[in-house]
Amino acid sequence: MARDHSAVVDRQFGARAEAYVSSAVHASGADLDWMEDIARALHPANALDLGCGGGHVSYRVAPHTARTVAADLSPDMLAAVAQTATARGIGNIETVQTRAEVLPFADESMDLVLTRFSAHHWSDVEAGLRQARRVLKRGAPFLVVDAASPGPALLDTHLQAVEALRDPSHVRDYSGSEWQAMLGRAGFTVRRMEAHRLRMDFATWTARMRTPDVAVAAIRYLQDALPEEAKQAFSIEPDGSFLLDTIWIEAA
Repeated sequence: MARDHSAVVDRQFGARAEAYVSSAVHASGADLDWMEDIARALHPANALDLGCGGGHVSYRVAPHTARTVAADLSPDMLAAVAQTATARGIGNIETVQTRAEVLPFADESMDLVLTRFSAHHWSDVEAGLRQARRVLKRGAPFLVVDAASPGPALLDTHLQAVEALRDPSHVRDYSGSEWQAMLGRAGFTVRRMEAHRLRMDFATWTARMRTPDVAVAAIRYLQDALPEEAKQAFSIEPDGSFLLDTIWIEAA
C-alpha cells in the first residue's frame, strides 16, 4: 500500500511513544536546560513545541508559560504526552496533531517556538521553517536543537546512511551552513549557533526504534568498513556506540 512521508513517520513513532517519553537521552540534557532558561527569562504567553515527540521540551517550558502547545503528527505520541502531563500535574499543555509544514495557528500567535530532534524528519524543512516564522510574533525567538551533519562528504554520507537504516522516516541531518542558509531564506536572523556532541549508546539507540536485526547488521557493517580517520571522527566504540554531532540555534 502506498503511503506518504507523514504516514511513514507516524508508523515509526506511534508505536514507540512510551519509549520516547521514558528515553533518558530525550528526557534530559544541557540543551533542555538551555531551552528552559530562555523560556524562564521570557515568560511567554504562548509557546509552541514543534514536533514534540515525547514532550520533554513541553514539560520543561510549560511552568514558565501561560500556554504551551505540544504539536506532533503522531496521535499516539500526543496521547502519551497528554497522559504524562496529567500525571505530572502540568495543566497548561495543549496537544495538537499537525505537520510542521502546515501549522493550524494564526499569524504571529506564538511568543516562542521550539523544536528539538524533530526537523530531520520533516519532509520539507524549509516549509516548516516558513511556518514557524509565520506563527511567531515579530522579534520572538525560535530555538532549534537537532542532530547535525559533520560536514565533509565522507562523514555526511555515513551519518545519513546509518540514520536511515535505523529509522526509515529519517530525511536529513543538516550542517550548520545549511541551517544558516535555510533560516535566512525563511526570514530568520540567527542570533546564536553552537555545535555539541552527544554519545549514542548503540544498543539503546537501535532498541528505541526497534531497528530490525538486518538493519542493525548493516549499520555495523558500514561502521566497520569506514576508514580509520572517519571512525575516529565519530569516536566509534567496539560495540557501535558513537558521538553524534548536534546543533543548537537561536534565531528570531
